[in-house]
Amino acid sequence: MDSPLEPNTQIPNDQPVQVGWSSKADSEQQIARHTHTMVVGPYLKERPARGLEKRAHSLRAPEARLEEASGLALAIDLDVQISELVTLTEIRPATFIGTGKIEELAALAAEREIGLVVMDCALSPVQQRNLEKAFGAKVIDRTGLILEIFGRRARTREGSLQVELAHLTYQKSRLVRSWTHLERQRGGFGFLGGPGETQIETDRRLILDRMVKIERELEGVKKTRGLHRKSREDVPFPLVALVGYTNAGKSTLFNTLTKSDVLAQDMLFATLDPTLRALKLPHGGKIILSDTVGFISDLPTMLVSAFRATLEEVISADVILHVRDIAHEDAHAQGADVEHILKTLGVDPDDHNRVIEVWNKIDQLDLERRDGLAHMVRQRGPSGPVLVSAITGEGLDTLLDAVETRVARGRTVIELDLPAEDGAGLHWLYENAEVLARRESEDGAAHLTLRVSPERIDQLMRRFGLDAGVVAAH
Repeated sequence: MDSPLEPNTQIPNDQPVQVGWSSKADSEQQIARHTHTMVVGPYLKERPARGLEKRAHSLRAPEARLEEASGLALAIDLDVQISELVTLTEIRPATFIGTGKIEELAALAAEREIGLVVMDCALSPVQQRNLEKAFGAKVIDRTGLILEIFGRRARTREGSLQVELAHLTYQKSRLVRSWTHLERQRGGFGFLGGPGETQIETDRRLILDRMVKIERELEGVKKTRGLHRKSREDVPFPLVALVGYTNAGKSTLFNTLTKSDVLAQDMLFATLDPTLRALKLPHGGKIILSDTVGFISDLPTMLVSAFRATLEEVISADVILHVRDIAHEDAHAQGADVEHILKTLGVDPDDHNRVIEVWNKIDQLDLERRDGLAHMVRQRGPSGPVLVSAITGEGLDTLLDAVETRVARGRTVIELDLPAEDGAGLHWLYENAEVLARRESEDGAAHLTLRVSPERIDQLMRRFGLDAGVVAAH
C-alpha cells in the first residue's frame, strides 16, 4: 500500500507499489483535508418491489443515501466540495453512468479543481479506470471508501491486519494504469494509491506474498483471541453486545453505562475494534458489556468475512442490544440493514429473548413524536423496544432491568448458607456464580443468594453437597 501522495505527485514507472501497512495517520489527515472531493450518488430509479421483502437500501430516499455517502467522506476529513445525485435507468458496463452526465460532472470537477471523486456504488476496475480518464481525477467507490475509513479507525493489531487483508483483496484486481498522460499515476491518500503500468505483475506478486503473510499472522492472533474468549467463558458473567448502524450512539451509551471514555464522536465508524467492560446490574448481578463496530448498508462482503472474528463478540453474546438512532429520518432502513447483517452472522433479530431494540436519541425528538413512540412501546409489551437517551441517561434504568430479565432466563437462583471458616468456598462462589445478595449472621456465617449458569450448577451442587431440592428455577 502506498504512502500518502498529493494528487499531482509524479512517480517514475519503475517504482513499485508499497504493500506494507502505513501508520502515517496525521499525514493522511492533512492530505485528505486538502483534497477537493466530489461525492456522486448514482442510484437506479426504483422499480416496484417484488416478493415479500424489499432490499434495505430501497427503503431509503436517494437524498438520504447521498448524505450518508458525504458523511463517509467527511469521516476521513476529505474536503467535500460537491455532492451530486445521479438518477439512472440502467447501469452502463463501461462507465456505470451515461456519457452526458459524465461530461457534466467532468466540467464540474475541472471548475472546482476536484482531485478525488467518490462514487457511492460498487465499481468494476474497468469502470473505475474509465471514470478516472474522463474526470482527470482519482476515483474510488463505496467499498474503497469504507476500507479507507476502517484503515484509519483500526487500533488493535488484529483490526489492522484484517483491514489490510481486505484492502489487498480489493486492490489486487485494480492494478491498472489510471492516467494516460505524462508520467502520472493515481494520486492518493492513505493506502488507496495505484502502481505504474510496468510494475503491475511485480506488484501483484508482492500483494499476494503480503496476503499470505497476513493470513499467517491472523491465525496466531485468532489463537490468542480464542484463549482470551475461553478465559471470558470461564467467568460466570453473561456477555451483552451492543450493535447498531454506524453513528447510532452505541459508544456514547457504552460510556454512560460503564462510565468509560471510549471514543464517541458524531462521525461514521468512530468505533472499530471491540471494547469490553464489566457492568453491575440493578440487583447486584454483573455482565460484560461489549461495544462493537457500527454496521452500514452495502458493507463490503470482504469486510464482513474479515471481521467475523471481531464480530464473534456478537455471535457468542447472551444478550444483544440493537441500538437505533430513532431520531434519524432513515431509522427504519438502518434497522433493516442491521437485521440483515445479524442474519448473515446467524443471529435471529426477532428472538426477543435475546435481542433488545434500544431506541436511542429520544432527547432529539419533539414531545408529540416521543408520546407516539412511548404508546407504541407500551403496545408491544415487555418484549418491545426500550426508549433511551445515552446523553441524558433517560430510560437507562428500564434498559438495565430488561437486560437483567433476559440474562436471568435459564439461570438458577440458589439460597446457600456458608460457614464463616469456609473462605475458600466463598471465593469459589464469587469466581463461578453471581452473588446477588449476601447477609452475615452474628457467628460470621454468610447467607448468600446466588444466580448460577446451567453449565455450573452441577459443579456447585457437588462442591457444597447440595441436593436438587435446594435448587429453584428463577
